[in-house]
Amino acid sequence: MQLRMRDIREDHDLTQQQVAKYLRCDQSLYSKYERGERDVPLNVMIKLAKFYNTSIDYLVGLTENKRPYR
Repeated sequence: MQLRMRDIREDHDLTQQQVAKYLRCDQSLYSKYERGERDVPLNVMIKLAKFYNTSIDYLVGLTENKRPYR
């Protein structure tokens, strides 16, 4: 499964360091999430979906719709 974490981060002109700071994790750990070297915990996916105002389904590639669910 291709995660869109890198694409959406770059679309928002953010660095890995900035997103890692928001998530309260190390940049190296966040980088592993983006590269698919580590599974992203559900609580992190929820934070990212809220941060980017999208759905987890969009972040994990299950839908093309960027809008969050109501």
